[in-house]
Amino acid sequence: MSIVDYLFTSESVSEGHPDKVCDRISDGIVDAYLAADPHSRVAVETLCTTNRIVMAGEVRGPGSITNETLEEVARSAVRDIGYEQEGFHWRDAAVDSYVHAQSSDIAIGVDAAGNKDEGAGDQGIMFGYACRETDALMPAPIHYSHAILQAMAAARHAGGEAGLGPDSKSQITLQYENNKPVRVTSVVVSTQHAADLSQDDVREIVRPYVLRTLPDGWMCDDDSFYVNPTGRFVIGGPDGDAGLTGRKIIVDTYGGAAPHGGGAFSGKDPTKVDRSAAYAARYLAKNVVAAGLADGCTIQLAYAIGVSKPLSVYINTHKTGEVCETRLSAILQDMVDLSPRGIREHLELSRPIYARTAAYGHFGREPTDDGGFSWERTDLVGDLKSAFGAS
Repeated sequence: MSIVDYLFTSESVSEGHPDKVCDRISDGIVDAYLAADPHSRVAVETLCTTNRIVMAGEVRGPGSITNETLEEVARSAVRDIGYEQEGFHWRDAAVDSYVHAQSSDIAIGVDAAGNKDEGAGDQGIMFGYACRETDALMPAPIHYSHAILQAMAAARHAGGEAGLGPDSKSQITLQYENNKPVRVTSVVVSTQHAADLSQDDVREIVRPYVLRTLPDGWMCDDDSFYVNPTGRFVIGGPDGDAGLTGRKIIVDTYGGAAPHGGGAFSGKDPTKVDRSAAYAARYLAKNVVAAGLADGCTIQLAYAIGVSKPLSVYINTHKTGEVCETRLSAILQDMVDLSPRGIREHLELSRPIYARTAAYGHFGREPTDDGGFSWERTDLVGDLKSAFGAS
């Protein structure tokens, strides 16, 4: 028998977390190249530590993007996040770039030529997921974990919480009854803060953001509300702990409520299926749920380097589906070309829209007029309903 009553926990980290600083810089570089040439290829990683930023990777793009350009991207990202601290300052940090030209062997396998369509940039598996736990069709624990930190960050940027620093983390544990979230059993928030604030001070600063984020009546008891459990969090960000691109892939996706293929997103242009196919899988799964064809949907796509079409398209509606999963898979593949080129064109991914994805999750966000978060659109709902005769 499957378990229907249980506790489930997800975490989020803020834009000022060391790993997220790196994701933001790497995605800023992707945006810089795509703004200059939508056909650019980018795979760049970033490392941050005490007053030092190191970028490395491979690119193919216009010569107008120089090491000086990359340095400015890095400093601007750190400044936007809000780091002006002795141990990590946007102006004072040393910035080193080890970015070089893309491997010609990879280019041969990936590029379109003659009758060969553009192939996947690597082998791999990617997952997408959607469910009815929130209006965003996201799992509730990760949704609320993100929302708490987003609210705190917005207040900090607006100047309303000068005592809070950029680095923070949250963790929400939810009680599920009959597979539905009904209440919070514990909340953990750790946030960097000014040296003159006590643990109790920080707790009372954080409390209203948690209360405003959670549904009415869901808040846990006070003994299960943990704020800065170590008691002090003054030294934070890359000065407190080194950061790397791509280390928060579960935070980036579904908080552990769904499978993850293992590939990171940040620092990769949309020809990389690690990124674009994960976006496509979420897009399809969200439309399935939004169309009322299932209460939950997991989709897996698999690719081989240099091969354009997916090797497999797996769909699981977790015994909540109203339609045949095999037929659903066939119809979705007819609706959307799942080759790397097809995904990129359908979702219009060759745009500078990625720096904004680097924190608070790649999924469950609102699509924007400039094409950001296009994979969150539900524009297939009408066609899906028609295909299955649903009202």
